[in-house]
Amino acid sequence: MKIHNKVFGVYGSDVAAEQIASSKYVTAVTPEGLAKACMKDIDVMFHEKLNNGKIMVAAQNFGCNSSREWAPRALKFSGVELVIADSFARIFFRNAINIGFPIIECEDICQFCEEGDELDVDLSTGLIQNLTRKTEKKGTVLPDFLLDIMTVGGLLGKLKAEIEEKSSVAYAGESEGKPE
Repeated sequence: MKIHNKVFGVYGSDVAAEQIASSKYVTAVTPEGLAKACMKDIDVMFHEKLNNGKIMVAAQNFGCNSSREWAPRALKFSGVELVIADSFARIFFRNAINIGFPIIECEDICQFCEEGDELDVDLSTGLIQNLTRKTEKKGTVLPDFLLDIMTVGGLLGKLKAEIEEKSSVAYAGESEGKPE
């Protein structure tokens, strides 16, 4: 999976899931409700910045302190295409994969790029190219099974694809032995 876009925001360490999608702003747990609440405690210009790019960059421990899927869902529903961080809180990390929201870890990413930089990111190889600065960096490559879950739209998308595949194989097997 490859993503090409510009960095719209660079954020620091320990951005908590509650700051990404604060319960004080979520009026409905719908795509629109979560998107509207996204990043209000951290960046009041967040939605305006999304007009300048779709890649978000952060330092360490992004998405900490909550097990709710609200945070990655709010980012996804807001239009963010990718978050690159030095590290993610483990629950945020797995929730993002489970909903099919692209993320990648890359050490010292905040020193590698800034707002407005144009990036090419290949999640299958971990290669992050900064086209603005003409530099590249290697991020952490996810294991194939996690990358597959993320790229087919999440855990439910993966299960649906597997069920459809098994159904088509079973159906093909049934018709092979019958005369036409």
